[in-house]
Amino acid sequence: MTIEEIKAIRKSDYTYYLQKGVSYDRYTHQMAEDLLRNPDPKVKEYVNLNQHRMSRVEKTYTVSQALVQQLKRLTHKTYWLVLTEHWCGDAAQTLPIFQKVADSTNGMIEMKLVYRDENPALMDAYLTGESRSIPKLIQLDAHFNVTGIWGPRPSEAQKLVKELKSNSATAASYATELHKWYALNKQKALESEVIKLVNRASMFCQDCFN
Repeated sequence: MTIEEIKAIRKSDYTYYLQKGVSYDRYTHQMAEDLLRNPDPKVKEYVNLNQHRMSRVEKTYTVSQALVQQLKRLTHKTYWLVLTEHWCGDAAQTLPIFQKVADSTNGMIEMKLVYRDENPALMDAYLTGESRSIPKLIQLDAHFNVTGIWGPRPSEAQKLVKELKSNSATAASYATELHKWYALNKQKALESEVIKLVNRASMFCQDCFN
């Protein structure tokens, strides 16, 4: 991803995507509808599995005190615009975390979710290498300046996936190993990266580029 590609998305475009985006609650409702109506049995299998993953994370995750302290330093409105899809396993592991973090800020962070396949121009501005990998979180300030980018998974997990996919003996089973990693890591790597993301939002001058 180049600076030119990011600049190709105008501030007015971000306004449009935020207005188009759905809340986490609406997303989970649409996910349930997708499970009932999607004609592809393989996709239905992924969506069903991801519903269980999201429910488990929602029940077990609590925002750490280290992250709470970082969030207290956030003094201006911040938007999290996230590209996702119901079938995405990494999204199922991370979206509940992002929502709990946003909920703990009393509206200081507002998260909106947009679907990758419905928004190719936005997705193509935030590729991972040449891949339309999701989830991809775009952090914006109150004037819709980009203050941070995250995704599609914690860097430690991304390294693991690359290693597994590069080995013919483990390539086919990489997803199983990836979700074992999520279970064992217990959100620690993701929280560490969210702290850095929020720190960037805290340090960014909201009036410098309005």
